Amino acid sequence: MSSSTRSTPVWRIVAEREFTTKIRDKTFIGATIFTLLFLVGFFVIGSFVEGRSDDFDVAVVGSADTALVEQAETVLQADSPDGSITVEEVDDADAAEALVRAGDVDAAVVSGEDGYELVGDDDVDTGLRVALTTAVAQDVLEENAAAQDVDLEALNEGTTLAVRLLDENADQSGARGVVAFAFALVFFMTALGFGMSIAQSVTQEKESRVVEILAAAVPIRALLWGKIIGNTLLALGQVVLIVLVGLVGLAVTGRRELLSGITWAALWYVAFFVLGFLALAALWSVAGSLASRQEDLQSTTMPGQLILIIPYFVSVMASDKVQTVVSMLPIVSTMIMPGRMAQGDVPWWQVAVAILATLAAAVVFVRVGSRLYERTLLRTGGRIRYRDAFRLSA
Repeated sequence: MSSSTRSTPVWRIVAEREFTTKIRDKTFIGATIFTLLFLVGFFVIGSFVEGRSDDFDVAVVGSADTALVEQAETVLQADSPDGSITVEEVDDADAAEALVRAGDVDAAVVSGEDGYELVGDDDVDTGLRVALTTAVAQDVLEENAAAQDVDLEALNEGTTLAVRLLDENADQSGARGVVAFAFALVFFMTALGFGMSIAQSVTQEKESRVVEILAAAVPIRALLWGKIIGNTLLALGQVVLIVLVGLVGLAVTGRRELLSGITWAALWYVAFFVLGFLALAALWSVAGSLASRQEDLQSTTMPGQLILIIPYFVSVMASDKVQTVVSMLPIVSTMIMPGRMAQGDVPWWQVAVAILATLAAAVVFVRVGSRLYERTLLRTGGRIRYRDAFRLSA
């Protein structure tokens, strides 16, 4: 053994082995590429959908109906400023229906003795339908008011309801909610995927008796630290890639206001992720050491799965008040606190409490996990229960 090898900490050698082995794994590479491509596709599709303008072609019979459609265009542009309605005048109702059947126009407006009729092929766009319905109602109301010698302007005075939102970022609330959901989902999927991989690798080493050879050469605690650090670096690298692609996607698709609001939340998310993953990595390693074969992992990994599943559903389904409280708890904070920060201002003391609580949990999980790992790694002959593991002597 060379002097350079002896001077290298054992845990670092184990971590490098974990890192290089995993990063060359085709399944890991494929899953990472698929995730990034999915994220890119999400932004591309979202940009395409948002970029679509509400442009419609409507067939009408006569100039009176043309004026009605032009009025509908004004209504449409109140909700969709880039929207437009192009009028196609025809000689009669049959010609208008023919254009609809041929797909040359989106709809046709036909007036008769019983009023107006909106003609579509298999469906009429909701926005177009609402605009035309509003225009027809306004037009007929004006005619009826004139027939009854009623001042329509005086009748409608004061009936307009103005909407004023106190939240300056209300127009971004939906997008910020998606970002918060993405934070929770990414941690859940990454921690679960890497966690099961850690547990399986530990059990596989026990089954093949490789761990006995390793334990004879290096301290068991060094094996644990190397496994935790190596997988944490891999998970962190994957998450950083996802976050970077997400931020670049927001910038490219023109959501710079949203980008400025969530950049700090994304950076805090990385910090929360590292602490949360460190805590769970120790637990997953213990889950693998408690199992004697791969079939045992279904029961030994259940605590780790519940620690992820319960906070995930809380982050998705709980009320704002509940999320405010639980976002300061360990592990849960990784899923919820960055999302809260993305959606609005969070008091600094709540962030501090969440960070300190998660840090404390990471220290406790790693220390307890180290003891259990040392006690159970070399024990074979069947699955070891958590209760029995605590009773074992070191």
